[in-house]
Amino acid sequence: MSAYGLHRVLEPAGVLPQQAWRLDADPVPAADEVIVAVERLNLDAASFRQLREQHGSGAAVRQAVLDIVAERGKMQNPVTGSGGMLLGTVLEVGPESPLGLKAGDRIATLVSLTLTPLKINDGLQDWDGEDEQVPCRGTAVLFGRSIAAVLPDDMSDELALSVMDVCGAPALTDRVVRRHPGAEVLVLGGGGKSGSLSLAAARQAGASRLVALVPTEKEADQVRKSGLADEVVIADARNPVAVAEAVGKQVDVTVVCVDVPGCEHGAILATADGGTVIFFSMATSFSAAALGAEGLAADVEMLVGNGYVPGHAAFALDLVRTQPGVRALFEQRQTA
Repeated sequence: MSAYGLHRVLEPAGVLPQQAWRLDADPVPAADEVIVAVERLNLDAASFRQLREQHGSGAAVRQAVLDIVAERGKMQNPVTGSGGMLLGTVLEVGPESPLGLKAGDRIATLVSLTLTPLKINDGLQDWDGEDEQVPCRGTAVLFGRSIAAVLPDDMSDELALSVMDVCGAPALTDRVVRRHPGAEVLVLGGGGKSGSLSLAAARQAGASRLVALVPTEKEADQVRKSGLADEVVIADARNPVAVAEAVGKQVDVTVVCVDVPGCEHGAILATADGGTVIFFSMATSFSAAALGAEGLAADVEMLVGNGYVPGHAAFALDLVRTQPGVRALFEQRQTA
């Protein structure tokens, strides 16, 4: 038995569950494991976008997800390498589990579906394949070193799951901005889930100038109405020159929350020497980021947002509770 789930790896031998091609998703817990009755999957934005672009129709997307989980024992998009997270109810807790959960707790997992053993039992019959939140009946396994949070009772399951899916972004943004007192901050994708939370976190951490970059006038109008940014600019985040021109004066901290590839160089160009770029998008090419910074002679620190900061779920949920603009943007996404 391994707290990291090594005993669940079927192939190849000797790797961690996230690296594995196939996992054992048998819903019988080892001594330190927790079995969850799955109610909803939340596919990460980059994975869902790729599936829609490749397969087109909702029915084809649904079948693609079923095929991935059946073949791999987990939900890990073979193109993006990413997965998402899930919501469910604790069914069974092993006697040595350190997670502090009990049977009947309704939880959201705060670890990726790419390393979570998963079985789908209902054929995703209640999902039309048109939304990244997936009604699902099945089982999942949490390891001794997994992370989960009990769902709050003051917001809908859909809202809580959306927030927890990206809760690492605002927590790390808060940490980084506090290291740059009075920082000027740019968020690429400022109208999305992680982007709007990162704007709110940066404001709370003392940012002196907040710039949200979005792709369309419609999204710009929504962010302006939210009051989360001092400036809202429109540009294609994949066009480095357009990003730099739209932002104008370089910023101290840039947060990349865009779910399409090719946004690395614009983020670097928009960031002043001595500044920091945080990459939260699973579509990021880290070789493109590193080589791009070198080629631009850009003296910037680049951080990979790994999705975990202690206390990140509670921090993000509190932002939604206390920042009406954030909640408004989340709820607009849910009703769109």
